[in-house]
Amino acid sequence: MINQIICSFTSLANLISPVKNGAVRRFGHTIQSISFRGESKSPAPKPCSKSAAPTPPKRRNSTLWSESQDWSQTAPLSSREIKRQEAIYELTRGEQDLIEDLHLARKAYHDPMLKLSIMSQEELTHIFGDLDAYIPLHEDLLAQLAKATGPDGTVKEIGQIVIGWLPRLRAYRDYCSNQLAAKALLDQRKQDRRVQDFLQRCLESPFSRKLDLWSFLDVPRSRLVKYPLLLREVLRHTPAQHPDTSLLQTAISIIQDVLSDINMRQGESECQYYTEKLEFLHESQRDPRIQASKNLLCHGELRNKSGTKLHVFLFTEVLVLTRPVTRTDRQVYQVYRQPIPVQDLQLEDLQDGDVRMGGSFRGAFSTVERTKNIFRIRFADGSRSRSHTLQGNDVFHKQQWLNCLRSAIAEQRQALDTLCKPAELPIEPDENSPRNVSELPSSPSPQKSRRSRRSLCSMGKRKETML
Repeated sequence: MINQIICSFTSLANLISPVKNGAVRRFGHTIQSISFRGESKSPAPKPCSKSAAPTPPKRRNSTLWSESQDWSQTAPLSSREIKRQEAIYELTRGEQDLIEDLHLARKAYHDPMLKLSIMSQEELTHIFGDLDAYIPLHEDLLAQLAKATGPDGTVKEIGQIVIGWLPRLRAYRDYCSNQLAAKALLDQRKQDRRVQDFLQRCLESPFSRKLDLWSFLDVPRSRLVKYPLLLREVLRHTPAQHPDTSLLQTAISIIQDVLSDINMRQGESECQYYTEKLEFLHESQRDPRIQASKNLLCHGELRNKSGTKLHVFLFTEVLVLTRPVTRTDRQVYQVYRQPIPVQDLQLEDLQDGDVRMGGSFRGAFSTVERTKNIFRIRFADGSRSRSHTLQGNDVFHKQQWLNCLRSAIAEQRQALDTLCKPAELPIEPDENSPRNVSELPSSPSPQKSRRSRRSLCSMGKRKETML
């Protein structure tokens, strides 16, 4: 299939040269029929397919392991062993599909767009990353699994193979941490008519399986989260006395650590991406907790009491309300009002109908729909009692925000309580300890330490959250 794709795009790229106006005329529904205005009248290339009509999407091979076996040459297997081999086969097939998709992303999207000057090399590198570098990684796992497969088509042990291979998946840290910026750039470039037309024709072609470009670029990330599930499925059908049992348990622990590491890097990258897009109207809004944040707990769109759409960011230590605005084709987030430190945040769950929401003429006469899924946030300090009544899209959306906010508040309180624990009394010196005061390291007196901690803790006191 890949060879056919390469054939179609190679002939296309060799025939068509970019033009200044970039206007696109559509002559059909297949990728082979792309043409540009202003091109020289040269003979049309012979298409790889006989018909220009839409072709049904190419489907994945969904054959089971048991269906591909020649049972006349295979020793009888128990039902549990067959299920174990099916789980291992699913792992193998998934690697083959991933490699095919990575090749396709390069040959069917990256290379033609570069040759046709639809996107620049810099833009394509930013969007596609180092996809080619990951293909040998997965090919190596396939080779090891093939080597472990016996003449009868069964794999006896995979534990040692995956234990040695899984740590290499940390190579995806940079790729996953760049996905947010890559997706934003791709969405921005889709506004270009030539990019839009090219991607649409790819989507209509059978090789895409009705998947857009981002689906292929997101394949590695979606594959990573499947490894624990695949290994648990193999383990579930592995007898307790089998050598793979303990090894697979170790492998699951390894992949969980790898995913945790990747998630942490991705979270830091996401946090940095959004903090750099914040636009402050006043210097007083530049809370140092924002720039110091390493993790973005959650963010999304909510409406305020007047019906204005806000994009709310909950960082580890501060909540920031913003209004999305566009600056020369670049979206930024204009900080709305004053950021609220999580340690000073008070949360109140409101019942439907408690508050009248609106802002439009219709809202003045109909409040039933506008009063659902609302909650209120405010400064706990009475002197800074500005509050925000916010509305989620539905009950589930509201509950997600409540859970995230409550969790953040609880973590801040726990951290504050830990900080405010009374200091332990100093240990009496033994006979070998220095008796001269000048020989002792200088330190604040216990009374002074207790006073300083007491003053710090008093700063963190606030009213209990209203739930």
